[in-house]
Amino acid sequence: MSGLPAIEKAFRASERRLWGLCYRMTGVAADADEIVQESFAKALESTAVLASADLERWLVRVVTNLSIDCLRKRRRRRYSGPWLPSPHEDGLPADATDPRDGAERRYERAEQVSYAFLVALEALTPRSRAVLLLTDVLDCPAAEVASILGIREGNVRVLHHRARRALEAAGASASVSPDVLARQRGALERLVLCMMQQDGVGMEKLLADSVRSITDGGGVYTALREPLAGKPAVIRFHLEVARRRAPISTSEIRVVNGAAALVVVTRPLRSRMSPRLVLRCEVDADGRIRELHTILAPRKLTAVRFGEPPRAV
Repeated sequence: MSGLPAIEKAFRASERRLWGLCYRMTGVAADADEIVQESFAKALESTAVLASADLERWLVRVVTNLSIDCLRKRRRRRYSGPWLPSPHEDGLPADATDPRDGAERRYERAEQVSYAFLVALEALTPRSRAVLLLTDVLDCPAAEVASILGIREGNVRVLHHRARRALEAAGASASVSPDVLARQRGALERLVLCMMQQDGVGMEKLLADSVRSITDGGGVYTALREPLAGKPAVIRFHLEVARRRAPISTSEIRVVNGAAALVVVTRPLRSRMSPRLVLRCEVDADGRIRELHTILAPRKLTAVRFGEPPRAV
């Protein structure tokens, strides 16, 4: 057991970075939690790692390959309805100022990953995703990435180039600019007002012509089976959902994945009605909503803080 303190110290020092890698790899906070803990268990069980001079590098190798296994298993299973990534709350209301400054807050901001980036990553193969993240997030050299994944260094460079090109084509930035955050917050504020007032005309002005609405219930709660496209259908759907939830819901706009999102708590009236959800949007340059994402699946909401549901009257 003499190596236990060294392993635990290395793990605690690396835990945050490992979690960030796993979250980007899998797109699900709960999966990241499990993989990081499993990597620690493997370190405790391994005699080889006790003699390793670089425990963090060993842990990066383990979590990367566990993440790849997780992605492959997930893609072999049939998912009920559209799949969306797990939102990760940044801990502040969307209009709050952060009293912290210096290295701690700068480091947290550097860790933020936009929701659009996670959505775009889902289109990559597990190995391509690993190459991209190990190279661009952890700054691993190509030779080290090749060693971690068991492929040739030349293949690493090819996969990295293709992955970057795919993300550029998707227009997905890894972070959200202050201007975009402000447009998203303004759009959500107007959207909530329209839904509360059942104002279809206001929603018509707020939504882009090609707007889509996607809901992820994970097969647990009632959700759209397919993405909904076009203003009329999206307006009808969200006005009806708001009408049903309005008397029994509380909501707050907060910062989630570096952008504004609506965090909602509901007192369910039916077993298939979700008690919690996160509603977020993508906006165009004019501030019109071009995509709405509603995350209902409980496993996708473990990294968001929720308050108590409204009491029955």
